[in-house]
Amino acid sequence: MRAVANNLILHLHPTRVPAPALRFTHTWGLGGISALLTVILVITGVLLMFRYDASVERAYASIQTLETVVPFGALLRNVHHWSANLLVITVLLHLVRVFLTGGFFRDRRGNWIFGLFLLLIVLAFNFTGYLLPWDQLAFWAITVGTGLLDYVPVVGVLVANFLLGGREVGQAALRNFYALHVAVLPVVLMLALSYHFWRVRKDGGVALPDQTGPIEKLTTIPHLVGIELGIALVTLTAVMLFAMLVPAPLEAMANPAHPPNPAKAAWYFLGVQELLLHMHPLAALTLSAIGLLGLAAVPFWDRDDSAIGIGGRSARGRKAAWLGVALSLLLTPLLVVIDEWWLDLPALLPGLPTLVSNGLIPLGLTLAGLAGIYWLIRLALRTRHNEALVGLFSFTMNALVVLTLIGIFFRGPNMALVWPW
Repeated sequence: MRAVANNLILHLHPTRVPAPALRFTHTWGLGGISALLTVILVITGVLLMFRYDASVERAYASIQTLETVVPFGALLRNVHHWSANLLVITVLLHLVRVFLTGGFFRDRRGNWIFGLFLLLIVLAFNFTGYLLPWDQLAFWAITVGTGLLDYVPVVGVLVANFLLGGREVGQAALRNFYALHVAVLPVVLMLALSYHFWRVRKDGGVALPDQTGPIEKLTTIPHLVGIELGIALVTLTAVMLFAMLVPAPLEAMANPAHPPNPAKAAWYFLGVQELLLHMHPLAALTLSAIGLLGLAAVPFWDRDDSAIGIGGRSARGRKAAWLGVALSLLLTPLLVVIDEWWLDLPALLPGLPTLVSNGLIPLGLTLAGLAGIYWLIRLALRTRHNEALVGLFSFTMNALVVLTLIGIFFRGPNMALVWPW
């Protein structure tokens, strides 16, 4: 048994690893934690399938039975639910860590782009699983989320009709989401993860700064495996404790005739939903697509691979990152408040179509503002191009976090701004 375990470990890792790669603060174990959460989700998901009934008449009742009758059923669902939410967070943090340490340079460019694809798969997993409890929270979150697809040109309506099996969230939608969640996406994820891990090993493991002298290497067993086991045990303990203390949400059974007020998307899409309150849906989706394409294009914008493995590219780059975070904490809430209470572009420009006054103009101003942030960082800190990109990345990612928090805590009835405390 030990030989089998060692063989499996050494298929995933080289026999020896550079000592600097073992520093916890270099990776924070985010890739390993994400992989562990995926395993937890597969195991708990299979167990949940034994009691779940994917029909609009019995889906909600099967969840209630699971939580009240099946021994440890509530804990099982809690672990699955919170692991799925935590996976979104750890994958995003893993992306941030890889960017800040230059993990996309040289041969790693392709795997960086593939990592973005994995992020989309994780979001798709959470999105399809969100509907399965068939309660009010799930029903209306999916209704809001799929409604956004209607604004995607050419293919949006077709994709929405395919996912929902029609124009409304009903039995066909529940069946389609269940099939995607338990059959299609797991196969895609397993294949994608296998390629991602293979590519990481083929590219030499974790990105480290270039060394002029010899690098000390330690055996994978026990040095790396010991660290991974420790992180895994801490993660499992944290997930179990949280699942025991905080139940997974379950509201009243889905009722298409009584929408909640406000009707919100799943929390990981609330940043996009917040954008919808400030600009035309097509402009908000275009801005989101530009952000995703910008991340994919980062390896081609930042070509200074001398900074590989160095957090923030340099000390000045780290200052740029903190400046980007500070600017996002200041400007994002300020702009939300200004647009909510004082600025009304359609009223100021009544002669223009809404798509222009509330779409193209806000989109253009946002992109111009991001360009202004880039140049402000370059001029204020006298940074190089790659260091300013770090600041712009930090600004954008933290602005998304701020918008998400506003959507979660500061949006009340009719999606108006409220003070939650």
